[in-house]
Amino acid sequence: MCTTDGERILRQAGLGLVTQVFDAATLRSIRNPTAIGHVRYSTAGLSCEVNTQPLLFDCAEGPIAIAHNGNLTNAAELRLRFEDEGHIFQTNSDTEVIVHLLASPEFRDNGGSLPKLLGRLEGAYSLLLLFRDRMVAVRDPLGFRPLSLGRLTGGATVVASETCALDIVDATYERDVEPGEIVTVTADRITSERFGPSKRTRGAACIFEQIYFADPSSNVFGDNVHLVRAAMGARLAAEAPADGDMVAPVPNCARCAALGYSHASGTPLGRAFTTNHYVGRSFILPSQDRRNLVVKMKLNVIKEAVRGKRVVVVEDSVVRGTTTHGKMSALRKAGAKEIHLRVASPPIRHACYFGIDFPDPSKLAATDRQVEHIRRFLEVDSLQYLSWDGMLDCVSMNRDQYCTACFTGEYPVKVTAPMANHAQQHERLRAKVIDVP
Repeated sequence: MCTTDGERILRQAGLGLVTQVFDAATLRSIRNPTAIGHVRYSTAGLSCEVNTQPLLFDCAEGPIAIAHNGNLTNAAELRLRFEDEGHIFQTNSDTEVIVHLLASPEFRDNGGSLPKLLGRLEGAYSLLLLFRDRMVAVRDPLGFRPLSLGRLTGGATVVASETCALDIVDATYERDVEPGEIVTVTADRITSERFGPSKRTRGAACIFEQIYFADPSSNVFGDNVHLVRAAMGARLAAEAPADGDMVAPVPNCARCAALGYSHASGTPLGRAFTTNHYVGRSFILPSQDRRNLVVKMKLNVIKEAVRGKRVVVVEDSVVRGTTTHGKMSALRKAGAKEIHLRVASPPIRHACYFGIDFPDPSKLAATDRQVEHIRRFLEVDSLQYLSWDGMLDCVSMNRDQYCTACFTGEYPVKVTAPMANHAQQHERLRAKVIDVP
């Protein structure tokens, strides 16, 4: 977290859970009226102390703090240019190039024009910038990642990636930051300006926010996440029926989809797994060994509930497939008579370069593999996915306003070979890092 009193910007950050980094005593010591914070899910740059966001730097214009959700696809190109000019980088995060742009003479000579600076960036970025006297919220012109504005009872402005965060602090949701919008908040006013193309013909709202990332209570891209996932489950039941004794979600993300599947199919919703709520999401961990261990710690099969049963398992997505295989194997060992896996999204066949951690297509279960091949690998009796049409029928914006590149390979911005190679190199580096627990 970075805070300002109007003169200085102070930073408090660390590795670990929020409650570990910000205990009660630390929170009591934070008195500054303006602050930005970030819980970083590293998709570009290693999971280490130096990359913890918000990043804070001093430059000729004073201190600048920045928090970034997304990935910049031209970060390597910009960084190389700055390094050739003699700039010294303190992190290996793509976010730092934005600070170097802010500190550059080119930016200062143009009167600190944010629209001109942001025009240099490519890819996905929802940003919070903290200066001594103002907070600035930015969303890229294609709107990859969500960003919402709210207001506290006393009048203070709140900006959050998810509307559920506004609910927790009793803030009233006002609106989303629009794609290609810069919102500047000072002590006495809020202003807005636009950047990017004057006419936006398409968008790139990440459909995976609806499938997996966002909290079910949040409204993302104009839709409630729970209702979207339940609709995807219902559509999945229509497209991929299965004869089963029970519908069992793989908690926690698939509960909404499983509920929709159960209601639409008439098959009773049951519980096949218990969940350890003190263990985080396995998908975002940096190595497969860590993901496998966390899955074992997190989920335990209720043997008596599945023994001798035909279980229809609903998953929100299958990415690498290895953790899903472990869950299905555990069900089989517990005595499930049949396992019919239904996935409430299409097969993920392509890398993401915009903020989801599957940059290497060779690691994906569905890359160059047919569904039957995946079924045999997962060792289930049947496997079916939600169709691409079915998925997009469950959300409200026009289809050309979503990014579905991980399913189709049709990227909303140009993906160059160096970008792909850089992402793969990053994945290999991350696998060698031992995270601090």
